[in-house]
Amino acid sequence: MFKGVYLRSAGRAAWIAFAGALLATPVYAQKRPAPAVQAQAPTIPSNPDDAFVALRDAARKNDVDRAATLSAALVDYPIPSYVEYFRIKPQMFDSSGLARIDAPDEQVRTFLQRYQGEAIADRMRNDWLLVLGKKRDWANFDAEYPKFMLKDDTQVECYALLSRALKGQNVAAEARAALFDVRYYGEGCVDLISYLAQSQQIQRSDVAFQARQALEQNYTTLAARIAATAPDSRGDSDTLATIVKMARNDPSQAAAYLNASAASLSRDEQGAAWGVVGQYAAKKLAPEAAGYFRRQIDLGGNQWLSDETQEWRVRAALRQGDWRQVRQSIELMRPELRAKDPAWTYWYGRALAADKRPDEARAQYEAIAGQFNFYGQLASEELGNRITLPVRTVVSDAEATAMRTRPGFVRAQKFYDLNLRFEGNREWNWELRGMSDRELIAAADYARRIELLDRAVNTADRTKTEHDFSLRFLMPYRDIMQRATDDVGLDMAWAYGLIRQESRFIMNARSSAGAHGLMQVMPATAKYVARKIGMTDFSPTMMGDPNINILLGTNYMSMVLTDLDSSWTLASAAYNAGPGRPKNWRSSLNRTVEGAIFAETIPFTETRTYVKNVLSNATYYAALMSGRPQSLKDRLGSVAPSSVTTTSLP
Repeated sequence: MFKGVYLRSAGRAAWIAFAGALLATPVYAQKRPAPAVQAQAPTIPSNPDDAFVALRDAARKNDVDRAATLSAALVDYPIPSYVEYFRIKPQMFDSSGLARIDAPDEQVRTFLQRYQGEAIADRMRNDWLLVLGKKRDWANFDAEYPKFMLKDDTQVECYALLSRALKGQNVAAEARAALFDVRYYGEGCVDLISYLAQSQQIQRSDVAFQARQALEQNYTTLAARIAATAPDSRGDSDTLATIVKMARNDPSQAAAYLNASAASLSRDEQGAAWGVVGQYAAKKLAPEAAGYFRRQIDLGGNQWLSDETQEWRVRAALRQGDWRQVRQSIELMRPELRAKDPAWTYWYGRALAADKRPDEARAQYEAIAGQFNFYGQLASEELGNRITLPVRTVVSDAEATAMRTRPGFVRAQKFYDLNLRFEGNREWNWELRGMSDRELIAAADYARRIELLDRAVNTADRTKTEHDFSLRFLMPYRDIMQRATDDVGLDMAWAYGLIRQESRFIMNARSSAGAHGLMQVMPATAKYVARKIGMTDFSPTMMGDPNINILLGTNYMSMVLTDLDSSWTLASAAYNAGPGRPKNWRSSLNRTVEGAIFAETIPFTETRTYVKNVLSNATYYAALMSGRPQSLKDRLGSVAPSSVTTTSLP
């Protein structure tokens, strides 16, 4: 029986040599627990809610003893399913988060029977499938996998494919489709790659590509482990591995090295190398990026390229205004990647239009114009339409209040009261499964009534044919917002669009970086703005007050807008990434570009998504507030080249 990752003593890949030192502490090896240190037992909180939160924290750390002690003190807690789950889960994973082969299977079976149909049972089944896959218990795995409802765990999917492969099925095509984001591989996906390579269902080029994907993302240990799975092969050449490392820091140096080393690479390896160099050059907004990608296309264009490289191939051509290369790059995309994001449908339509193929371009726009997102809006405008709101579906009070008895919503509210949003969102979203559009609107209205504003927005966002945009685009604190935006002459639709993206109207929202409240203002920024507007008594504790949060946030928005030539596109980027970065991005332009191109080519994924969402939101808010059709294109404007100038803004 297949026993995990095989390491061959002969024919070690240059990939393995490259990252071999890192294998001394492998990420995927299951660690033996360290000997217990004698210490005073931690106390159990007297408040049951505090004890429950402590139990949840112990479960997250896979602290078996602490979880057992706390769960024993919560016998009558109102959410027994989670008490039991948090007690069992630490017995299934070790302290580093790896599945244990000595997990308590019978306890898991009892739990699944007791809580069948609930969200937490699906979570438990997800965990158990990782255990069953780890210990190669395929009989139980195959029985449980069809019952796993969400199927949102890449590693579980890898184990499912491995189970089928071990039974003699060819799963190579499905594996290639599943293995595109190395962040979620874990043990199961490395084992799948290993077996498929051993059984010759996939080729050396498949393994080399997977290793290179990991290396591109700087997962060097994972890259080496994947490369080690290919029997009697070298993986990619050491030259290509060096180019990947070099390109991350200095694409031009990598390009020079590639030119000098091309003779040692196959045609496919040269194409892959130019793709990697192009990706990193494009992320640095280097004008040479499009040229690197042209060399890759000239070598055939269909070499193994990561999804990120394929996307940046389009963006580099957009930034240079090379519509022919935009079209070629999208045509060369992996079909699943191209279909997943409406961006590529829209830009393909634009490329066809530039090629004087209007009928084909129109077909592309029509395919996405009905979507209520950034590119759906832009496609609609290309068809000659302005942005309007769909007909509103209004539900009755009875329909909304009937939602209060839904078990998942009841549990979710308890979690929100404890500020456990992860568990609350899991329960809320589980309850939404299978709802009709009208039921979703009723659930969104119910969420609004009980002031779960983020759930109201997210739930209303799910409808397909019936809609209520007054719930999708809520406007709480409108009196405060009106006063604050009027005082600084700020477009209130833009301010609401930003808040919707920043916090979804969660007043106590905090980011990992310390941003606070509705407008997610950073502490240093809040102090700076307070000083600038003469607020002498400011204290960071005031940021929990919506009046103060909105006052400081809108003043900062006004400051960055003024600092960036009144461009909503640049100012939105500045609010997320700081004002210095969009100035740098702008300075690298060699011509004026439309705002949509500037937004799509922002190097930071978070900021790129942020800018598009904020301005799409703002367009709908403007339509709601004015009752008139709007233009996202007008809001995006254009961005002209500019030299970098310093800014005093934080």
